[in-house]
Amino acid sequence: MKSKPDIYHEKQSKQLCALHTLNNLFQKPDTFTKTLLDDLCTQLTPNSWINPHRSVFGLGNYDVNVVMAAIQLMDCEMVWWDKRRRITPQDVNSAIGLILNLPSPSRVGSLLFPFRTKHWLAIRQFDSVYYNLDSKLPAPESIGDIQQLIEHLTRHLNEEDCELFLVNSTKPCTLAVAELM
Repeated sequence: MKSKPDIYHEKQSKQLCALHTLNNLFQKPDTFTKTLLDDLCTQLTPNSWINPHRSVFGLGNYDVNVVMAAIQLMDCEMVWWDKRRRITPQDVNSAIGLILNLPSPSRVGSLLFPFRTKHWLAIRQFDSVYYNLDSKLPAPESIGDIQQLIEHLTRHLNEEDCELFLVNSTKPCTLAVAELM
């Protein structure tokens, strides 16, 4: 029987799901930090008293622009999936990983608010099995093989306000593959 791979998994803290998603995707602690993501927010909107790319309370809640800018720092690009298209194995096979941005109940402790926020999570393949690296989970959760992944993604994409992003390396193919090994 194959042993479960050693998978790095950060847990949810404050509204830092984008930070955890990035570190879980690239499988390294502190690849990204809150300070770095806050700096990216400032670079994206340098002369703004209230930055539109993060929570006004400084707790995180980073938007897609920050996540895309962070991904670019890793010589990768984040491609927004057109939900009108059907997902095929060829679409995801070349990706380093996947990112979902989906609606999530808004709460503080046990207090549930009547509005929803958006939550970031990473999906990555290890030993031909895809794993959900959601920071709200206690541990990485196996999704299964490519067909099970496609079913999983299709279910989410059929939900309102769910977005899928493919993360691809911008490095030459042989270098990108060598670094993943």
